[in-house]
Amino acid sequence: MVKVGLEIHGYINTEEKLFCRCRTIHGLKLSKPNMNICPVCTAQPGAKPMLPNRNAVDKSIQIALILKCKVNQRLIWQRKHYDWPDLPKGYQNTISGSHATPLGINGNFLGIRIRECHLEEDPAAWNPKTGEIDYNRSGLPLIEIVTEPDFNSSEQVIDWLKQLIVTLGYIKVLDKNAGIKADVNISLPELKGERVEVKNVNSLKNIKTTIESEIVRQKTDIPKIQETRMFDESKGITIKMRSKENAEDYRFISEPDLPAMIIEKSRIDKILSALPETPAEKLQKLIKKYKIEEKYAKILTKKLEIAEFFEKIIEKTNPKLASQWTTIELLSVLNYNKKEPEEVDIKPEHFIELLKLIEEKKITELKAKEILRSWKEESYSPKQDAKSNSQISNKDEIEKIAREIIKENEKAVQDFKSGKHESLNFLIGKVMQKTNKRADFKTAGEVLVKLLK
Repeated sequence: MVKVGLEIHGYINTEEKLFCRCRTIHGLKLSKPNMNICPVCTAQPGAKPMLPNRNAVDKSIQIALILKCKVNQRLIWQRKHYDWPDLPKGYQNTISGSHATPLGINGNFLGIRIRECHLEEDPAAWNPKTGEIDYNRSGLPLIEIVTEPDFNSSEQVIDWLKQLIVTLGYIKVLDKNAGIKADVNISLPELKGERVEVKNVNSLKNIKTTIESEIVRQKTDIPKIQETRMFDESKGITIKMRSKENAEDYRFISEPDLPAMIIEKSRIDKILSALPETPAEKLQKLIKKYKIEEKYAKILTKKLEIAEFFEKIIEKTNPKLASQWTTIELLSVLNYNKKEPEEVDIKPEHFIELLKLIEEKKITELKAKEILRSWKEESYSPKQDAKSNSQISNKDEIEKIAREIIKENEKAVQDFKSGKHESLNFLIGKVMQKTNKRADFKTAGEVLVKLLK
């Protein structure tokens, strides 16, 4: 059986770098490199780091707590030495290493044990083809989450990572534009092979391919020593880089320029009390407490803002109608306008009014969709619209309009009579158009079929 462990890296969402006041911009292409730099993040002679960014530390604690880790209260910064062009100091400041106490330890997320999570700084960006180095990234705060080798398949890894990304999205701790990358550790103990680490795999698709290709390779080329490999995306295979480093290779020492961080229990408790429910917890609540279908509940819990919005409206509306209109209609409007939920001010009370107007048949669903689409920036009470756009359900009134439509669309009528039943939808659409979407759709269809026969 395959054993897989992950070392996941994500950029913490802060406005400033970890040890200086330079702006953090990641996931975006800057007009030119080396715009957000200073003597600290470029390691100029005599430059000393500032105290670590408090916001980055707090968000690291949030991550540790949501992963059910124990948060250690005394943290020592370490120098992790290695000789690489992207590391201007010749070492990386990190709360990890052979003599370090990680920020969070012994966690568990959805059945996968978390060995540790710790805070560290990012190196610069080095282009090995040109030799150019961009220091905009140097000093950005990174969180590293290390799992135990508890995964047994690529599918399990990807499903777990998707849940992790959604969960961390609830607390808004990672820069969503930057994504995540992972070092993937793979071994086949049954074949007595050594562990192989594949460095810096940068997408879910590539992580899945890395695991699957490495399993195939190790079955025929059993690793005799631990080694480090890289993933070649163009070929879909891994390539050996070097033998695996050990902790002593990095020559970890305590950082003399940074004091120990003491995390007060009151600070940890305050952060813990402010954490929202996890997506898994909300999913179970929606299914068990509100009896929402699982397919809708899974969509609702993908974003915290949508889940919380739904919880505000569910107590006062029809659960089935509310789940369908939130997961289908509301999300389609947001996606069409390329908006995130927090960018549009849709008040729960206005959405409740809209659903009640539909349920009480005071407006048609088509008219309700039109009103919802008009809420591009903010919502308003739909009651006024309902007065001038009340639903027409009276069969006699709809029949009168349907007769006019039949006279005006002889070709569509002949097409229907010759067996082209899709023409009926065209005629219903004309009825809806003539009534400004006020006619009851189902009744319009029934009346037209009766008249056409």
